[in-house]
Amino acid sequence: MQDEKTPAMARLGVGIGWRPEIAAAVERLPGLDWVEVVAENLCAGHLPESLVRLRDRGVTVVPHGVSLGLGGADRPAAGKLADLAERALALGAPLVSEHIAFVRAGGALTASAQLEAGHLLPVPRTRDALAVLCENVRIAQDALPVPLALENIAALFSWPGDELTEGQFLSELVERTGVRLLIDVANLHTNRVNRGEDPLAVLDALPVEALAYVHVAGGLARGGVWHDTHAHPVPPEVLELLTELRSRVDPPGVLLERDDDFPPEPELAAELTAVRTALAAGATARVPAARRAADGRAPGLEEEDGTKPGDLPEAVRGRVAVAQAAVLSALVAGTPVPEGFDARRLRVQARALAAKRADVIAKVAPELPRILGPEAYRKAFLGYAGGRPMSAGYRRDALDFVEHLLVGPDLDGLVRRRLTAWWRDRTGPKPPGRIARIAHRIAPRRPVGRKTP
Repeated sequence: MQDEKTPAMARLGVGIGWRPEIAAAVERLPGLDWVEVVAENLCAGHLPESLVRLRDRGVTVVPHGVSLGLGGADRPAAGKLADLAERALALGAPLVSEHIAFVRAGGALTASAQLEAGHLLPVPRTRDALAVLCENVRIAQDALPVPLALENIAALFSWPGDELTEGQFLSELVERTGVRLLIDVANLHTNRVNRGEDPLAVLDALPVEALAYVHVAGGLARGGVWHDTHAHPVPPEVLELLTELRSRVDPPGVLLERDDDFPPEPELAAELTAVRTALAAGATARVPAARRAADGRAPGLEEEDGTKPGDLPEAVRGRVAVAQAAVLSALVAGTPVPEGFDARRLRVQARALAAKRADVIAKVAPELPRILGPEAYRKAFLGYAGGRPMSAGYRRDALDFVEHLLVGPDLDGLVRRRLTAWWRDRTGPKPPGRIARIAHRIAPRRPVGRKTP
């Protein structure tokens, strides 16, 4: 349980996201103050030796969750909260972080199959969605042994009917819950390109006293859309936003994220130097006049509602659940695009989710691209994913993909034998036959996003 009085913000310094692929390089980076690690990538009771060495030499390690889905209609799962709490204690972390996002939808609140996005999706900026998020945050805060910080996410699409700006949404979230903020300036740039949002207006509206730390990352433009890849160098536009943020507040920490296509060690060090340079430029810049209301809150916000976990009417969760299930079903199951959404942008998001899913499966089961060949694997997986939503996590998804291939007619003998051996090693003596798979495919399913009478 967190203390009623908010402890002082931990000073973190400048750091980098720890990933197994660059663990040795991270340990050698000069002047490194801290690292962040994806919480779900750690095994309970066992820390990678590299993280232990970093921690033992005084480098702070912060776990960063990606699967809680605090912006979703359901209450956060107790097991996931317990896992995040365990990681925080094992690492001796001063705080943990997660995202303002939903990652699954459907289930009991909509009387439909639960669907997994496999990635972070934006929540609507409505009063209902904010109320659900606030209650979920309070539940999480009560379950965690250290403070919680929440990150603004990058988005490829917008919800129709927003009632609050991004700055107002974040400000009221902090006002109601006392949660810390993790501001990703790369995501502010992404949303400027993709949704036409002014990042400076967001920075001006932020309750800067709640800032826990900052993310910086790279991406690329393709087809008029900015993709937040974490696999490219940090562009000048993102560094400029970091300078703008520093002109308003001295952030307790700044972290460089890199998740793929890792560059040589000197390039990583150079990117950290660029981050420090951007911070130094902001420290000497004139602080612009604040555009927030005199009391420090964004204009037009109501007073705190005073509710506690369990007070939120279930009908509010139900409304959010139906809306999110309809959107996620359109993205991963091919159902019609809900009214008011940009169909083209949802198609871009659907392709991005399928590609992300293929990339994660390739890491969870690296044998599959080797057996099929990288290009053939990707083509086959995207074809499989187009009509089969993920509903039980990536490991089950990998097994389902292989089952799909094994009942198809297009495998040569050697590939079929190797896939069968792979499947047997992970499940049992005999893959499901063609008849069983066909019966499973044509079994009637409840429509996603609608309640049965």
